[in-house]
Amino acid sequence: METVLYGAAYYPEYMPYERLDKDVELMKQAGISVVRMGESSWGLWEPEDGRFEYAWMDRVVEQMHKAGIKVIMGTPTYSIPAWMYKKHPEIVMTKLDGHTITYGMRQNADLLNPTYRFYCERIIRNLAEHYKDNPAVIGWQIDNETPPGGAANKDIQDGFVEYLQHKFKTVDELNKNWGLNYWGQRLNDWTEIPPQAGILNPGWKLEWTRYSQWITTDFLAWQAGLVNQYKRPDQFVTQDFAGPPRPEVNENDISKSLDIVAANPYHGTQDEFDGEGSSYEGDYSRSLKHTNYLITETNADTIGWDSKNQYPPYDGQLRLDVYTHLSSGANMVEYWHWHSIQYGQETYWKGILGHDLEPGRPYQEMSKTAHELRRIGPQIANFKRTSPVAILYSSDSYWGIEFMKFSDHDNYRTILKQMYHVLYKSNVGIDFVFPDSTNFSDYKVIVVPPLYVASDALLNKLVDYVRNGGHVVMAFKSGFTNEFDTVRWTTMPGPLREAAGFHYQEFSNLRQPLALKGDPFHAGDGNKVSDWAEMLTVDAAEPIAFYDHPFFGKYPAITRHSFGKGSLTYEGTVLSDALQTKVLLDVLQRAGIAGPDQNLPASVRAKHGTNRNGKMVHYYLNYSSDPQTFTYSYGAGTELLTQSAVAPSQKITLKAWDLILIEEK
Repeated sequence: METVLYGAAYYPEYMPYERLDKDVELMKQAGISVVRMGESSWGLWEPEDGRFEYAWMDRVVEQMHKAGIKVIMGTPTYSIPAWMYKKHPEIVMTKLDGHTITYGMRQNADLLNPTYRFYCERIIRNLAEHYKDNPAVIGWQIDNETPPGGAANKDIQDGFVEYLQHKFKTVDELNKNWGLNYWGQRLNDWTEIPPQAGILNPGWKLEWTRYSQWITTDFLAWQAGLVNQYKRPDQFVTQDFAGPPRPEVNENDISKSLDIVAANPYHGTQDEFDGEGSSYEGDYSRSLKHTNYLITETNADTIGWDSKNQYPPYDGQLRLDVYTHLSSGANMVEYWHWHSIQYGQETYWKGILGHDLEPGRPYQEMSKTAHELRRIGPQIANFKRTSPVAILYSSDSYWGIEFMKFSDHDNYRTILKQMYHVLYKSNVGIDFVFPDSTNFSDYKVIVVPPLYVASDALLNKLVDYVRNGGHVVMAFKSGFTNEFDTVRWTTMPGPLREAAGFHYQEFSNLRQPLALKGDPFHAGDGNKVSDWAEMLTVDAAEPIAFYDHPFFGKYPAITRHSFGKGSLTYEGTVLSDALQTKVLLDVLQRAGIAGPDQNLPASVRAKHGTNRNGKMVHYYLNYSSDPQTFTYSYGAGTELLTQSAVAPSQKITLKAWDLILIEEK
């Protein structure tokens, strides 16, 4: 993009009275550059079967174009019109328990239903044809935060059998990989596949989950294909992921059908705002296509489906969140939404304008930010992050562990977020990689949450990464099952054994937290592990921590093995936050990543990268109500917001909830 885009979702059809002229004038005064519209209004686009209305939106698009405001148009397929439900109630989804989702809830359709797809295709083609040459429309958002929704209609159950036939070819292969001789569940013909409800077999459940993910992937790829038949070369197709990574969908696969990824991250406010949630979802979104991304929704003010969590952001937090997204590689930030709504479930999910529809504090802060971005947007658009560390994300492992839990309070996601939290607080650039990624060698360190479900090929890829000089930090349970969620019949950790330098046959839950003997990482009160202990036997690895326990004390809790040119550090248990911090920082130091950014004040985050002109840009963001002072450690440059010169080793003070961004000369 030529510059950063900044705006909001706009729904004139929600307004209690006619005020388009006033809204557009307020948008112009605020300085916003983009709006997102149309995705929630199928019943207005097509008020009755086969009759299409465009005039209500044409006047809005025309006004935006005159005001110099760009438009992202949404396909309205996530909320079916009432006439369609009345005519075809079979379109809505039925859950595994037989419960049918009735009218009133959005995203309630069976995405494979041929009748639903017929109507989707018709509305998409009509809208794309109508707006394909409109100069205001710069892109298309297909559907909205699309999940499979737990649908298990008959057509979906029938489709699962076809999916299994395509993947496994023969019933014997299915029996072998899922171990269906167990409990006498062997199948002898594809017609014997039972309904999914009641299935307990982990491999079977994992494949159903993958199939459910595929339904969303297929639906969105199909929509993208339709829009691509009409859109101009300068228009894009996107889909707005809800709070990624979301294990119900496979964002990595979906992104292959998109021109650009979009995300809808919401975050804590007031004293809970630390930029981590926005950065986490941004780093993940950027990694899907290894390029910049869009924010199509985020907090404009308070949020909630009721009024129990109405915590408006402090002064400066709205603006600081924008730069949090931009410093992670976003090329656009839009709010949900322009105006607060006076009715409906999201009455308290407030917009830039309050319920009185008049400008207030959020509008003023948005306006300040918009005018800054009008000025410096070209210098910070297409920001390319510097990321020496990657996290290996596996939704299969999330589900595999969910099917066979090891704890009531810890799981795949808690360990993933704990590892991300340490890296984020340490001011280390983070990407995500995936089991099918081919760029492991781009990173000095790869951090691996419990990789419970993994093929031999993926584990061998990690072994080769270490052998060739990479450093891995790996959590417990990794490599335990293969890609079918079937336990390996080799000594654990299977193909990882040579690089890990240990083996084990037994493991145990921990009834209560244990300390590590001698507090080897000087973690103090945080010298604790919990939940799970793999009883590791060292082959060639160095044991770097032992349990302080009369029985478990003979087993190392954490090991490190120098293998080839690299190293693999293994955590055979659940570490406290303090221990996880110590272990990861130690590996970063050994990998040559640690530096001055690790000495910044606790509330200051630093992010680095290059802009479209190839110049280094450094963001420093203060997530605190107190001023913070630090020493600038990079090359001489210009602070872009104030245009002031910055010298190496200069002392810098950030105001509360404020930032600076420095472009090196």
